[in-house]
Amino acid sequence: MLKKMLRLEGINKKLGNFRLTDISINIPEGEYFVLLGRSGSGKSQLLELIAGLKKPDSGNIWIDNQDVTNKKIQNRKTGLVFQDYAIFPNMTVYGNIAYPLRCRKTEKNIIRKKVEHIAGELNIAHLLDRVTYNLSGGELQRVALARTLITSPKVLLLDEPLASVDASLRDDIRRLLRQLNKKGITIVHVTHDYREAISLASCVGVIHNGRMIQSGPPDYVFSNPVSRFVARYSGIRNFYKVRFINERGIWKAISHSKAGFILSDGSYPEDGILIIRSDSIKIHKNKPVLPDQNCYSAVVREIIPSDYGMEITVDAGERFFIDITRDEFRALQIAEMSEVWISFEPSAAVALNGSG
Repeated sequence: MLKKMLRLEGINKKLGNFRLTDISINIPEGEYFVLLGRSGSGKSQLLELIAGLKKPDSGNIWIDNQDVTNKKIQNRKTGLVFQDYAIFPNMTVYGNIAYPLRCRKTEKNIIRKKVEHIAGELNIAHLLDRVTYNLSGGELQRVALARTLITSPKVLLLDEPLASVDASLRDDIRRLLRQLNKKGITIVHVTHDYREAISLASCVGVIHNGRMIQSGPPDYVFSNPVSRFVARYSGIRNFYKVRFINERGIWKAISHSKAGFILSDGSYPEDGILIIRSDSIKIHKNKPVLPDQNCYSAVVREIIPSDYGMEITVDAGERFFIDITRDEFRALQIAEMSEVWISFEPSAAVALNGSG
């Protein structure tokens, strides 16, 4: 059984007109946990509570099996890297990294050994004598990480660590964070970027209006969203208000335009929202023989390039947004106003209660 490194139990905190409500998280040792939410959702405030910059109104915070709810920041075994790095501009890179140890009155020879070691680990040893005002975003991020890691934290807390880094350097920082995590460091990473969560997280938590609304492995959370908010965050664009009916033992969803969707076996509410991932829908030039799948004739309305390849919008009584690769697009040889067929498996249609 994995050791629990960070545990939050029923955390509540009022911050002006905003409130964090009943937040509970269990993060095993060595996990890379990404806390995902929009600006103002409460994710950075939660990070500050874990670090000890603020205290909860109620609830408890446990780190490495110790209740640290009322402990000072320096006694929590955490390291916090701020979004703006909080680098001291009047110090060299060496001075910035050494600062936490100097505050603890560590001997100079030990400080030098530790600074040189961590700088080598993060590939910034050549910068130690440099001033910081002319460093790149990626270099500043590494300096901030080195200054935090030199204290050997049990939990590394990252507040939007890629937000101020140029796009060309983000892959390097992601690679560095993965390497740190592989060495056993437990990481809690706050971001608003869904793609960061997918590329880094072993577990993701989605926070909205001060509440944790879903958590789990990224593939599961984004394939099985519990709400319309989570679905939209994961890039799902196919939403349909439906009522659910059972015809001779087969569950179906009927949209307002009377489109019918065959569903997989299960239990369904009277009405709700049906969502379908764009990459779960297939396009065919000719009618396929797929008796156990949803299959509809459609007209191509729009074709635009996307990160995935090509996004195809079709009209099949309802609008569908479909992602296909560029190779698939070239093979299909379709254009706007082409007549096509689309299909998807019943299990690709996920039902949400009510309005989602």
